[in-house]
Amino acid sequence: MGIEITCGECAHKAGRPRNEEVRTKIIEAALALLEENGYAKVTCDAIAQRAGCGKSTIYRWWPNKAAVVINAFVESVSPELPNEKLSCLRDYVEGHLYRFTRVLMGRNGRILAAVIAAAQDDAEVAEAFLAHWLRPRRAVSRQILSEYQREGQLPGDYDIEMVLDAMYGPLHFRLMARHEDLTPGYAAGLARMILGGLLPRDRGNGPCPPQNGGQ
Repeated sequence: MGIEITCGECAHKAGRPRNEEVRTKIIEAALALLEENGYAKVTCDAIAQRAGCGKSTIYRWWPNKAAVVINAFVESVSPELPNEKLSCLRDYVEGHLYRFTRVLMGRNGRILAAVIAAAQDDAEVAEAFLAHWLRPRRAVSRQILSEYQREGQLPGDYDIEMVLDAMYGPLHFRLMARHEDLTPGYAAGLARMILGGLLPRDRGNGPCPPQNGGQ
């Protein structure tokens, strides 16, 4: 889900070959500066200097600093977080919470924390974060959970938005509050607790049911 953020006047002009090497350096520079200094101290001048290019090159591809930073984060984290429907709800919740926790424990977790912090005071960051990360990711997860719901793996009267908040809210809270460490064990415990409330009562805590007539 690597999403390019452009605007009409700043988008790449037709016929001009894109220099992917320079673009990659800009992305890497934005991520490094964000991690080192926090969003408020990152400037397009500093990104250009770190990347070894002119500031005009940045504005040819992105409309503002917020767009560069969010695009950099999305491209960095998306390969680590595939979001695909698995054979059953249990596998999906356990696997996805584990992978997301592993991401938050590393560099991309620190970058995400910086982006979320910046979004509290900067409307451009907030809108870019919602438009190009949170809303698209939730849309995919919403569709997947809705399919589990239609299959009877998730109670039909459960609000999907509340399920998503229950899955991801505790992880974001630990990321930002830092009152306790994020660990794979925490992800596993969270998954057990969530699944205990999601799975139909007759399903209990047993394994996933066989698929396609399997034994």
